[in-house]
Amino acid sequence: MLKKYWVFIALPILFLGLASVVKRPLYEASVIKSDWNIGVALYSFNRFPFSATLEKAKTTGAKYVEGFDFHKLGGDFGDKTMSDLSPSDAMAVRKLLKTNGLKMKSMYVGKANDRDSWQRAFELAKSLKIKYLVAEPKRENWDMVDKLAEAYKIKIALHQHSKEAGSIYWHPDSVLSAIKNHPNFGACGDLGHWTRSGLDAVESLKKLEGHLISIHLKDLDASTQSAKDVKVGEGVIDFEAVVHELKRQQFDGEVYVECEHKMEDNLEDVLHAVKYFGNLTP
Repeated sequence: MLKKYWVFIALPILFLGLASVVKRPLYEASVIKSDWNIGVALYSFNRFPFSATLEKAKTTGAKYVEGFDFHKLGGDFGDKTMSDLSPSDAMAVRKLLKTNGLKMKSMYVGKANDRDSWQRAFELAKSLKIKYLVAEPKRENWDMVDKLAEAYKIKIALHQHSKEAGSIYWHPDSVLSAIKNHPNFGACGDLGHWTRSGLDAVESLKKLEGHLISIHLKDLDASTQSAKDVKVGEGVIDFEAVVHELKRQQFDGEVYVECEHKMEDNLEDVLHAVKYFGNLTP
């Protein structure tokens, strides 16, 4: 009888000991209990093939990803860029997204500059079931792009690169100018680029109230053109004030983490940003 009792006692201890030496993955998927629709801009992982970027995004626990049309997708797609995908390729992209439990509602368009290229961008968006394109169309293309957006039922979220980068959309007033008389235009508010341009992120959000479709989330070490990206929450942006303003506006769009530093190995910083913002409440 004593031997039997010894077996019952020893086996659980043995299993616990084995479990303690099993190597855990470096990053485990987070469970985000948040009201925010948090996503990851795949540009954060632009050094990697598409399948690898989805695996990285999945580990953060985010629900959404934002693609970009100049992404080199890797060997699985014959080293094509996103903008060169065929309809069958687009189906493969959608399958990969589903496998990883992710949704791609938006895509950054950086290559379109005339009617033909914009038409291709909308066709690609349609095949990928994209809801809106994040872009900075030329002023002379506003009317044309707005009409295509209406025809395809796919909105345009005007993105703001910094003043330093030469974007015509760096200031919220210029975004409002483009939106006027273009009902299919809205805004993708980039907190970091506003800050780099010397603008206050919260005041910029206020100016674009009613037009915000999505947010690009990043942080900087200063409000200057020479500012460097840092971990979200460790820079100069007042995220509690940002959250308070978004809540006041009843913003329900996507908040995409876009990490533009340590590009070869930044998953830890992306994961931190997802958790940090997801835990903020007004």
